[in-house]
Amino acid sequence: MSTAIYKAPEAYNEPVLNYAPGSKERAELESAIKEFKAKEFDIPMRIGNENVRTAKRKTIHPPHDHKTTLGYFYMGDETHVEQAINAALKARPKWQSLRWDQRAAIFLRAADLVSGPYRQKLNAATMLGQSKNVFQSEIDAVCEFADFLRFNVKFMTEIYQEQPISDKGIWNRMEQRPLEGFVYALSPFNFTSIAANLSAAPALMGNVVVWKPAETQIYSANIIMDIFREAGLPDGVINMVFVDGPTGGRVMSKHPDFVGVHFTGSNAVFNKIWKAVGESVHLHNTYPKIVGETGGKDFIMAHQSANVDQLATALARGGFEYQGQKCSAASRAYIPESIWPAVKSKLLTDIESFKMGSPEVFSNFINAVIDEKAFDKISSYIDQAKNNNDAEIIIGGGYDKSIGYFIEPTVILTSNPKYVSMQEEIFGPVLTIYVYKDENYEETLKLVDSTSPYALTGAIFSKDRYAIDMATKALRNAAGNFYINDKPTGAVVGQQPFGGARASGTNDKSGSMLNLLRWVSPRTIKENFNPPTDYRYPFMAD
Repeated sequence: MSTAIYKAPEAYNEPVLNYAPGSKERAELESAIKEFKAKEFDIPMRIGNENVRTAKRKTIHPPHDHKTTLGYFYMGDETHVEQAINAALKARPKWQSLRWDQRAAIFLRAADLVSGPYRQKLNAATMLGQSKNVFQSEIDAVCEFADFLRFNVKFMTEIYQEQPISDKGIWNRMEQRPLEGFVYALSPFNFTSIAANLSAAPALMGNVVVWKPAETQIYSANIIMDIFREAGLPDGVINMVFVDGPTGGRVMSKHPDFVGVHFTGSNAVFNKIWKAVGESVHLHNTYPKIVGETGGKDFIMAHQSANVDQLATALARGGFEYQGQKCSAASRAYIPESIWPAVKSKLLTDIESFKMGSPEVFSNFINAVIDEKAFDKISSYIDQAKNNNDAEIIIGGGYDKSIGYFIEPTVILTSNPKYVSMQEEIFGPVLTIYVYKDENYEETLKLVDSTSPYALTGAIFSKDRYAIDMATKALRNAAGNFYINDKPTGAVVGQQPFGGARASGTNDKSGSMLNLLRWVSPRTIKENFNPPTDYRYPFMAD
């Protein structure tokens, strides 16, 4: 066995390709999309070394095109969750005894597969299955996915290298043990990279995982599992099951070997998970780790000194990229009265220039929302604004689901800073703006902090450093990711660790060492080179 102390390859952020007309990557992606649409994928659950199918087959359609069938997947039940848990526990001893560098090699190879031969497969699957335009898919399904894999290895080695001091004659060591059981990962539809990381992060640290992806993300989740398998991940380390939330939660929360949940999704679902775990905690062999990111009601706060063009661009991008279906999307904004006319003019001009349609047409900036449930929820907020004296729709407001789930980018102007769409998470292309008097800047900061229960992301736009400092202090607890003169979306792994508190989750910061620390249990080892041979201490002498 080697006695070397290995140094992992340097982590780096995967470069984003531009997909300009005539570029090599654009031609490769167009070919991949054509190939994917030419066949219907048959997607089984992945449990241990088995591909599991059931009698309950469900169809996958692009959100932007109901008539096209992309493939099928198979719904499981409690028995399949149990089967996945058993497969994970069977794989656990061998996986946890594997050296850290061997685990790292698997995920580093996966990163190169993501950024290499699987790049356009991931993009095609994410664009078709989740209705993302090419840029949104590239930064998510490829770049952020590869970044998570590479930087997690870096963070892992840093965690292992952190050691206690030792006094003379003593050697103190710290080891980071994998958890004693299985981790349950529940992932959302909106980010392919997050879905991958929720299962990969605990696995890298030596844990075994049962992963339940969102039904609306299964098309790209299948590619993720292909990558992990090709990278050499042993059977049973990550098991992918397709069950409804209550079924998976019921089995998970009552299993004695359940040691943690890694979650991104709604606040309501996370609350149910927390309650279920608490009610069953007496059944568990150890206290489970509960790690979750649960959404936000993210803000842009502007000062009268803000650059109008920069502010309007941040509103357009931050509010409407990927149809506002980002946990970090700007969904409420506070604009001073003196600059509102100029901001409004620029913002409406930008939105009027948006093209909406299929992501297969690369010039479309706006695509479809994810499914009918989301469509109905988002459109209900728009209808409410149309019939409320406190609100005025200044652009957008239209929607149509005859072909796909399309909703126009919509801006609501409200005279009531506590209006419903200033407080509740909508998760769609709806931005609500409140215009305040310039002299009420400090008072409005307090309003921003107190209006919503969430605290995920937020931004301040200003050229006045005193105003920036005041906002930074006043909004200290209002956002786990705070941006100065930038939109509140687009956190980069290794650069802006991501997460929020309050109703936005446990703030365990994916894309940083902090998240990986949740998936280990430290053990301190003290070795004494010269143990005492007499129980008596000097103070006891006569």
